[in-house]
Amino acid sequence: MSAADDAELAKLRLAVRDFLRADRAEFGWQPAVDAWLAGWDEGFSARLGAAGFVGLTIPRRYGGHELGHLHRYVVTEELIASGAPVAAHWSADRQVAPSLLTYGTEEQRVRLLPKIVAGRLYSSIGMSEHGAGSDLAAVTTKATRTDGGWLLSGTKVWTSGAHHAHQVVVLARTSPPDPKHRHAGFSQFLVQCATPGVRIEPIILMSGAHHFNEVILDEVFVTDADVLGEIGNGWHQVTSELSFERSGPERILSTGPLLLATIRALGAGSATDDRTAAAVGDLLAQLISLRQLSLTVARTLTDGGDAANQAALVKDLGTRFEAESVELIDDLIEALPVNPELTNMLDTAWLHKPMFTLRGGTNEVLRGVIARGMGLR
Repeated sequence: MSAADDAELAKLRLAVRDFLRADRAEFGWQPAVDAWLAGWDEGFSARLGAAGFVGLTIPRRYGGHELGHLHRYVVTEELIASGAPVAAHWSADRQVAPSLLTYGTEEQRVRLLPKIVAGRLYSSIGMSEHGAGSDLAAVTTKATRTDGGWLLSGTKVWTSGAHHAHQVVVLARTSPPDPKHRHAGFSQFLVQCATPGVRIEPIILMSGAHHFNEVILDEVFVTDADVLGEIGNGWHQVTSELSFERSGPERILSTGPLLLATIRALGAGSATDDRTAAAVGDLLAQLISLRQLSLTVARTLTDGGDAANQAALVKDLGTRFEAESVELIDDLIEALPVNPELTNMLDTAWLHKPMFTLRGGTNEVLRGVIARGMGLR
């Protein structure tokens, strides 16, 4: 990158920080762990869109800002590190927009992309099913051809934000399974949540929080205009989409607000002992290394390359780092000054910790992806 590019990104970073500082002062939201899952605030998403910080990579002809993945990376990093409530627009901006640009029709782009840029399109992703989580080739939801479209039947599970969303992007079988070609015969559909036959049932966490859902599709009619991409090309499309899901700053910074709050508390307390300083220093060193790997994926995507293997590695290493950071901070917290904000974030982090290495594909499955990419299996 040139010095001018670096200066442009630094200016963008400062602009995002200024926005976040002013928005929090006016609207009073509190930094949260895992805010890209739990921080649903439609007003914030709309304000972020109005400020020009959503849809950065979307072309101007669709209302976007026509910038690069590194610009989006900078904005994403600042949002996640600050614990801002970004969940409402998150999936639409991160996954749906790139898929529309690569595989969507012009009508779909014109219809949906300006809403994404405005932070006013809420989309969930319907991939996982009972018995088909990381092994998406086991998906059994079916799409059957009918006049003018398709009839979808099946059940999706762990569908984040579906109870708020306008649409679910559904992966379904459009041809019978072929044991010799398990990844063939899948297609994607843009299913409006208000369509007859769509039923959304809540999955409530032990804490009482509601982020996940079971989405039941009972002969749901979807027109040909809402087929995303080519019939039968669904597997290629979703695996390409997963590079965006698995590689961003949210895979290493879900616990970022907790880590930053801990460092601030250490600085405000008495002199830090060598063991504590070494432990926190080790965490920061890991974070810096993971950030470089994550940035490599962003650069590859900027150049139009395939980053599926590197993205899987970011997700594996990053989510393990997040889980380990929760355990370390829990060991340190008793030595810190009383801090309700830090305590609340740590409580949330413990509740969410088991999810870090599951969502977006379990780490065990991702290691298989990495091994295949390296030619080891």
